[in-house]
Amino acid sequence: MYQRQVTFSEAVKNALTVNYCNFQGRASRSDYWWFCLFSFVASWVLTILFCWSDTAEYIVSGLFSLAILLPSLGLSVRRLHDTGRSGWWIFINLIPVIGTLIYLYFTVQPSQPVPNQWGGVPNLVER
Repeated sequence: MYQRQVTFSEAVKNALTVNYCNFQGRASRSDYWWFCLFSFVASWVLTILFCWSDTAEYIVSGLFSLAILLPSLGLSVRRLHDTGRSGWWIFINLIPVIGTLIYLYFTVQPSQPVPNQWGGVPNLVER
């Protein structure tokens, strides 16, 4: 058995539809980082499209940020669960610089290869 890596479109679809406000379970590294890439690129595209007006840019960027707030938080908590940590570790980001680096370290860790208290291994495929 091995852990299948999800595609970009699968990760975005899962985060925005299936797991929109889900704080339970686990999310693989590929789920997390593909959605981070989507958020980053979409933010830049919106900034470029609406750069002609500061007001429009702020409104559209604010609405986009608000729309992906819950999926991002849920995905972050599920990613922490996948590494064997409680979702409360997300608050380590409140510590400037050091907290962000520690959180980054947590998110780049591989998935625990066995089921843990938050669920089974995500995207597990039998050969």
